[in-house]
Amino acid sequence: MSTIEPKGQDPSPEGAWTHVFLAWLIAGVSTLGALFLSLVMDIAPCVLCWYQRIFMFPLVFILAAGLFPFDARLVRYALPLALAGWMIALFHVLVVAGVIPENVSPCAQGIPCKDQQIEWFGFLTIPLLSLIAFSAIGLLLVLTHLKVSK
Repeated sequence: MSTIEPKGQDPSPEGAWTHVFLAWLIAGVSTLGALFLSLVMDIAPCVLCWYQRIFMFPLVFILAAGLFPFDARLVRYALPLALAGWMIALFHVLVVAGVIPENVSPCAQGIPCKDQQIEWFGFLTIPLLSLIAFSAIGLLLVLTHLKVSK
């Protein structure tokens, strides 16, 4: 007995839905973590952190909207946000590491971008966590695209 698919909706290829769900989960945890750090722990974000939030927060809604029903076209909306956030996070990591001088970064006033209020395990900083999150989301979206385009 075969099932009839609604017209105009392709079933998601095996694993594509899971990739998007994992990307949504990472974006959700990142968003909640950023809000926890600023609202509960009272750690003020620097300018570069704000820019990263601008690209992370909408991913929670875009990825969720593409899950029910599954819509592979979400990659074209979510991947540019993930790539832009990744580039800002990489820039921020390089500023913290001292590779890029702080006077080049947009943190001229307010919270310095080089200052790190949190450092777990001696190396894990907020900008590095952001870079890891954007990298994972980008990778999962690329894998989704590759599965759907087969």
